[in-house]
Amino acid sequence: MAQRQFDQSLPTGLPNVDDLPIVRIEASTGWGKLGLGELWEYRELLYFLTWRDILVRYKQTILGAAWAILQPFMTMVVFTLFFGKLANLSTDGIPGPIFYFSGLVIWTFFSTRLNLAANSMVNSANMIKKIYFPRLALPIATVVGGVVDFAIAFAVLLAMMLYYGIMPTLNVVWLPFFVILAIAATLGVSLWLAAMNVQFRDIRYTVPFITQFWLFATPLAYPTSLIEDPFYRLLYALNPMVGVVDGFRWALLGLDDAPTVSILLATAISFILLFSGAYYFRRIEKTFADVV
Repeated sequence: MAQRQFDQSLPTGLPNVDDLPIVRIEASTGWGKLGLGELWEYRELLYFLTWRDILVRYKQTILGAAWAILQPFMTMVVFTLFFGKLANLSTDGIPGPIFYFSGLVIWTFFSTRLNLAANSMVNSANMIKKIYFPRLALPIATVVGGVVDFAIAFAVLLAMMLYYGIMPTLNVVWLPFFVILAIAATLGVSLWLAAMNVQFRDIRYTVPFITQFWLFATPLAYPTSLIEDPFYRLLYALNPMVGVVDGFRWALLGLDDAPTVSILLATAISFILLFSGAYYFRRIEKTFADVV
């Protein structure tokens, strides 16, 4: 009788279990797809991961947002003293502090985000083991979160340009393109390193060395014009940050000649790194929870 009363008290209209949709989460096979549609479905998670990265970086800090300015500014001072005053290297007619700081603003974004994104998977090991979400969201959020630091340092650069009486020309309309190109190059390299860092833990020790070597292989303390041989200049331009930095200076400072070859190579190589890194990341992400 009690069982009958219990059955009668059940609400009517409940769906049949056989009619409910079945969602199966399983590892992808082969090279699979990039899963951009799934990433879009988790866009709110991507937003909160980006916001978390920004909050954690500035929480309980003494200088706060000044850290975004301090690193490129102090490096600019060192470059001005040693490369500008002592070595007397050319800056292509641009005031030394503007030449150095304009390159360091975009470089600091690249190097800082690269170091953080390369370790993003290992640092989020507990979350990766416990819940499912598109793993691409972690390095993407880390890279995108650096745009705030870039914007702060860029505002200081504009103030310096105003002090030196340098006004942007129509070339400035290309500036967003070079910012996007810097993000693509950063994310492309970061995806490769983040995925490899899960499998080979000594990758984290090589990233600072890579960025240090990469700094001197990029026209930050010297102009590209110092490389006169066409072959070596073409070889040098295979570094995508050469086109990014030179293009950024050309667009912002109103230089006469656009570094067309460097820009084209930087665009091609950056997006090759981005798509190949994303495919490699997706190829091995099914093993992350087991080995992270």
